[in-house]
Amino acid sequence: MKIALVAHDRKKDTIIKLATAYQPILEQHELFATGTTGLKITEATGLNIHRFKSGPLGGDQQIGAMVSENKMDMIIFLRDPLASQPHEPDVNALIRLSDVYEIPLATNIGAAEVLIRGLANGFLDFRQVVKEDPQKPMSAY
Repeated sequence: MKIALVAHDRKKDTIIKLATAYQPILEQHELFATGTTGLKITEATGLNIHRFKSGPLGGDQQIGAMVSENKMDMIIFLRDPLASQPHEPDVNALIRLSDVYEIPLATNIGAAEVLIRGLANGFLDFRQVVKEDPQKPMSAY
């Protein structure tokens, strides 16, 4: 599966700990991340991650483009709800696209852990149905 890893600045240490703890699961999948988050995770874990631009420079939108083409299966986006973000409209657009295309999205560590453990146990196999018709949002089924 294709998994995006994104974290706001004050959540980067948390996503690194998550990636380290679940490295054996994550390394079995194709990973994507926004710029600095991807770099820090790779440095800490050695995981192979395709890096997009940083979020404020369009990285969130690059992930959103993959979502809209049904080329992303899961997003872990550890957001900082207590800090204002200059690219908040991009963040909201990515969350909206995840809803439109029924992409599992975790915005906190608890939900991220549930998604990763579910991934390891085959609970996200419904994504294979969606890939049969990438132009059709899951809600159309």
